Amino acid sequence: MRTVFRNLMGALGAVTLFSLLAGCGGGGAESATTFQTTRVEGWVQPSSADQGVPYVKSREAMDLPTPAKIRLGAVAQEKAVPFTLKSGVAPRLIGLARDVNATGASAQTLQQFHWRPTDSGGLVAAINFSSEGAHGLRLGVVAKQLPGGSVLRVYSPANAGTVFQIPGQEVLQRIQRQKLAGDTGLDGQTWWTPDLGSDEVTLEVELPPGAPLGALDIAIPRVSHIFENLSLPTEDDFSTKINESAACQLDASCYDAYANQRNAVARMIFTSGANTYLCTGTLLNDSVSSGTPYFLTANHCISSAAEAESLQTDWFYRTPICNSRILSSTSERRLGGATLLYASDGFDMTLLKLNEAPPAGAFFAGWDAGVQAVGSAVAGLHHPRGDMLKISFGSIGGQTFCTPSGSGTEFQCIGNSGNYYQINWSRGTTEGGSSGSALFNSANQVIGTLYGGSSTCSSAASPEFYGRFDIAFNTALKNWLAPVSPAPLSNGRVAVYRFFNGTTGAHFFTTSVAERDNTIQTAPSFSYEGVAFFAQAAPATGNTAVYRFYGLVGGAHFYTSSAQERDTVLNSMPSFRYEGIAWYAVPSPTAGSSPVYRFYRPSKQVHFYTISLAERDSIIVNNPEYVYEGVGYYAWASQ
Repeated sequence: MRTVFRNLMGALGAVTLFSLLAGCGGGGAESATTFQTTRVEGWVQPSSADQGVPYVKSREAMDLPTPAKIRLGAVAQEKAVPFTLKSGVAPRLIGLARDVNATGASAQTLQQFHWRPTDSGGLVAAINFSSEGAHGLRLGVVAKQLPGGSVLRVYSPANAGTVFQIPGQEVLQRIQRQKLAGDTGLDGQTWWTPDLGSDEVTLEVELPPGAPLGALDIAIPRVSHIFENLSLPTEDDFSTKINESAACQLDASCYDAYANQRNAVARMIFTSGANTYLCTGTLLNDSVSSGTPYFLTANHCISSAAEAESLQTDWFYRTPICNSRILSSTSERRLGGATLLYASDGFDMTLLKLNEAPPAGAFFAGWDAGVQAVGSAVAGLHHPRGDMLKISFGSIGGQTFCTPSGSGTEFQCIGNSGNYYQINWSRGTTEGGSSGSALFNSANQVIGTLYGGSSTCSSAASPEFYGRFDIAFNTALKNWLAPVSPAPLSNGRVAVYRFFNGTTGAHFFTTSVAERDNTIQTAPSFSYEGVAFFAQAAPATGNTAVYRFYGLVGGAHFYTSSAQERDTVLNSMPSFRYEGIAWYAVPSPTAGSSPVYRFYRPSKQVHFYTISLAERDSIIVNNPEYVYEGVGYYAWASQ
């Protein structure tokens, strides 16, 4: 976020016009809403909080599949520039889109795979990609069909013992969420692999026993070539984004009055159109301290579901002690992406829900939805140029109305009222990469997010502009951050976790975190496949119970929402042990719900359930041993 500006005089009074060079954007609209004053204090993520199942795994040395090799040459130097514009606004560009002809379509990609059998009777193959001169590489995986029980792994050949592993069905789930949100283009069909900080990355695909190769439809038409080094440093390599920001930037670790707020801020890396960008975001508390990982940033950073799903975050990315100029050993990376809840260019603000829990010790920042007085002291916590966490101090110079202007590479701010605060820094400034960072008032509560400005170390008096949290809150954010009771968006939904039993060929589903973790730890024949869908944890008007049985003969579970079917099994099938209500769903379509499809496999006497339309169609076409039984009930693809 950097700008140069000039002042104009006209009939409307003083107008400030900003020519965007990086990290700025958005627009606004005057609002006459009377705002309620609502404040929430912060809350610390306890070490006992469920952290979910990690995506990064360690595996012992093994006979890895020999991958096909896709080699991309160096990027033209003039293209690897630090700034660019995206839809008229500019988060900091750190990675460039590159087309990959060799894996541009599914048929070409399948020709690259050289399959070999696994010890469990399945198949595994891999493709290795390299992009000369890259500091990192993200693969754009277009997955239309992945067999149940399949697993995708991503690793650097230099460290194949540490892998990012994700179930195939979770990849399909993420893509389905993007499509349901309206992202129907190529971005909406793509899952982006994480940036592992290497110019060479291997994508490995493992299929379960019996899965036909015809059930695999996957392509990698694009990669994102990361040209800035954003990897977390190791003991041997500190050549990452450390101490690269401007000389007047202030080390946030020197200001213990913001010790909690420092733990709410994360460095963001995300991909859009196969280009990769850098911004800053802040974890927010809600009015009941539920621990839901709401995450606030700018609309000009993330404004689509596909961009949100591509998000990875770096937490505690700062010095361990004041001005030590080294990175804290507590820094952690999360790779699980996020779900887009709300985005608006009216005040340049986006609210996300992280798909993966933030690390223990992360702080859910408090916020103030009241109008802030002119002259009030403020502070900004941000990652300029992706550097370690910095802090800036200043005051509110007034309110103003900002909109894009010209060709979309500029914006103008007019008058003394509107959707933005004008901020005047007294110490520190912001830079590209600071976009989306939160503005805190004197009570250390969030009151805005960074839109744009022109302040530099040599021009500290130039203004910065932040979208007003109070307007965003009253427009929409209150539905998530302070829902009324009964809360329309506090829906009581819980994740339904899915496993595949390689021994019986059956799937197992549970909403219990304890049962999930115990199965992972004690039942190696069960492969964890992530969240299958979301259901409701308690009875409510309009929903219905889903009953759970265990088959003593087949060794598999059976689930039904039909009370009549439940009673038939209880009365005439003694080999099935009734285990009670598993969760609640709805018997017919409702707003936002999706059908849960049901199959029966006579040879194994097991049922299978999926919310994925792509998975349903793949099974019907490629797995004739499964009998399609239609829609069992309706649940939700997201929480």
